[in-house]
Amino acid sequence: MEKLTAENTRRLVDCAMGRIPADLVIRNGKWVCVQSGEIIPSTDVAVLDGRIAFVGDSAEHTIGEHTRIVEAEGRYLSPGLLDAHMHVESGMLTVTEFVRAVAPRGTTGMFIDPHEIANVFGLKGVQLMADEAANQPIHVFVQMPSCVPSAPGLETPGAAIGPKEIAEAMRWEGIIGLGEMMNFPGVFNSDPNVHAELEETRKAGKVIGGHYASPDLGLPFHGYVAGGPEDDHEGTTLEDAVQRVRQGMKVMMRYGSAWHDVAAQVKAVTDLGLDPRHFILCTDDSHSATLVQEGHMDRVLRHAIAQGLKPMQAIQMATLNTAVHFGVSRDLGMIAPGRFADIVIVEDLVNFRADLVIAKGKVIASGGNLLIELPVYAYPDWAVHSVRLKRPLTPQDFNLAVQHPENGKVLANVIGVIENQAPTRHLKREVKVVNGQVMLAGETDLAKIALVERHHASGVVQVGLVSGFGFDQKCAIATTVAHDSHHMIVVGTDEAMMAQAANHLAEVGGGQVVIKDGQIIGMVHLPIAGLMSNKRAEMVAAEADSVLQGFKACGCSLNNPNMQLSLLALVVIPALRISDRGLVDVSRFRFLPVVES
Repeated sequence: MEKLTAENTRRLVDCAMGRIPADLVIRNGKWVCVQSGEIIPSTDVAVLDGRIAFVGDSAEHTIGEHTRIVEAEGRYLSPGLLDAHMHVESGMLTVTEFVRAVAPRGTTGMFIDPHEIANVFGLKGVQLMADEAANQPIHVFVQMPSCVPSAPGLETPGAAIGPKEIAEAMRWEGIIGLGEMMNFPGVFNSDPNVHAELEETRKAGKVIGGHYASPDLGLPFHGYVAGGPEDDHEGTTLEDAVQRVRQGMKVMMRYGSAWHDVAAQVKAVTDLGLDPRHFILCTDDSHSATLVQEGHMDRVLRHAIAQGLKPMQAIQMATLNTAVHFGVSRDLGMIAPGRFADIVIVEDLVNFRADLVIAKGKVIASGGNLLIELPVYAYPDWAVHSVRLKRPLTPQDFNLAVQHPENGKVLANVIGVIENQAPTRHLKREVKVVNGQVMLAGETDLAKIALVERHHASGVVQVGLVSGFGFDQKCAIATTVAHDSHHMIVVGTDEAMMAQAANHLAEVGGGQVVIKDGQIIGMVHLPIAGLMSNKRAEMVAAEADSVLQGFKACGCSLNNPNMQLSLLALVVIPALRISDRGLVDVSRFRFLPVVES
């Protein structure tokens, strides 16, 4: 981000004084002054060199022969919206295409944690994202991923990041802090490696992101907070929000495609009257279809206001509070002199929809349409060849054998999907055994799940059981989006189709595919790290929708089931997950047999 210099500041002063003309003047708007909590009518804003020089009742003295005039006509002037925590890869889009999708909606700043690509490519993957982020017309800050792998000893990622890599990245331009510290046991158990990463971030004077994904608010929680994480987006309840803010953390309330955690936590402000300055809005994970059809931070704002927040409070949580938290309020988060001219003109704050978007002093979007060209980013060859299998898979790779082959029934540990939530349930189900193999025929809402190692071509395939997708057809669904290690996950009710789905993704280089009756009925192609596409968001959304329709054709009625599927290998969120090393009881950090002896 370009910093103010003495010369820049003198020019802003000269413009404010009327000695030199502004590049752009917005006339007659209602100033959403988040720093004072006021809405001030009949306000003009003068912009020079991408920053705000003057805000007041008349900027006529700053208008010159070549000054561009924007007539607000009494509409609201809101600061550009900031997404405080999100993963670009979850949209299945590149940074450039994500910006193309969200900037017309009023998003002018994002704080991205690229730990998805970091688990595939390590430090060079983060550098790839940081380089692309630096070329955007809006502000894209990068948080250095902290947990690669997310749970050492429980999974095998494509690469590893430790204190040495953290220290190097903290010197890069555009790195705003440490990404979510998901290894919360490592923090409260004083793991030296984890605390060395925290220390490198503190030495750099940057923000430590939090991720405490446990309902236990006892000593482990207190130990985690003492370790230094400064925010947390994993809270799902009112009590989570209250305890986090009392302990000095910023509560990041997320409203993404699948995680709907605002309604419960915002009651800390609306019902209990807690100080709203310490609450922040974010998306965490937004699918491309959500961005295209519903919006981004504007969608979060509308939802938060519908839960009872005052519009000013909601906007503060999506602008000023975020900027203050990350230490960039001298540059972002408010409409005030010296700050970048990131301004959204809207007709209605409750039904917040951007009419005009100004970012870094330039009009970049109008009526939902981007008005500027975005720079083309060329991806290196290594970035598009990331799916490596030891050999083509066969139906036998997806068999689930039992130690005692007698026909009958055995008790199994089953992953239970919870709609719209990241946690899973640890279920126990009796399953049929025929000739030493678990059989699904006749079972209600039960499918096989397999984790296929795809980074090192080890040939590992771990098979388990999952409930909650509601499949009632012979089908299989595979994805190379599998947080956080991003191996390949395959779920299905037919082993031959599971092998077909996995082999297809290996052939095309990654994505998500649905097979029903031996035919591909849904597919999104994600060639970059097996996570992202450089197609337009509308095209990716259409492809992703074919996957969602494929889920429905298989009998699944969940909201955003492909996002639910992608989290079933996330071995840092309770209760039960699968990794390349086996079935993981996340609550106790141990491996479990799929079938109990």
